[in-house]
Amino acid sequence: MADKPLDGHRVLALVTNYGVEQDELLVPLNRLRADGADVTVAAATADPVQTLVGDKDPGETVQPDATFDVVDTDNHQLLLLPGGTLNADQLRLDDKALAIVKAFVDTGRPVAAICHGPWALVEADAVRGKTLTSYASLRTDIRNAGAASWVDEPVVIDAAGGYPLITSRTPKDLDAFLDAIDKALIGS
Repeated sequence: MADKPLDGHRVLALVTNYGVEQDELLVPLNRLRADGADVTVAAATADPVQTLVGDKDPGETVQPDATFDVVDTDNHQLLLLPGGTLNADQLRLDDKALAIVKAFVDTGRPVAAICHGPWALVEADAVRGKTLTSYASLRTDIRNAGAASWVDEPVVIDAAGGYPLITSRTPKDLDAFLDAIDKALIGS
């Protein structure tokens, strides 16, 4: 069997059990795994994760691999924060999830957040001085949290401020988002 480009790389996807945008979790999950990455889906509980399509229609369910309170963050190179308004809003209110976000930021490991995913970074005080993008409705929250700037681009990579941050706006940007994640993993 031929080596795959992401063999040996580990990614942690952080989600709540309801409301993550289906494509923002499943497209990265499937592509990263197909490329050889070991992706752990950590959720608030061990119950199945109910994804949504467009924040309203039920999507596929995903069985989490771990819960926030038992996942070993030290064994992962990159943190993935998918969006979905309901998911992101609940994630930023969960102290265990925010501790995971801070563990990645504090140790300088890459974080990749798409759509509403940056809300957890805002709550963790991790956007100060950064340039990033997100779903457009978050731009004021991001600016108010001390970001250097919010830009309307498919993908933004900002390595300043102690940790690499990869951000994208919506599922339409997933190809560029995943290309940036691949580069971050291969470079790490």
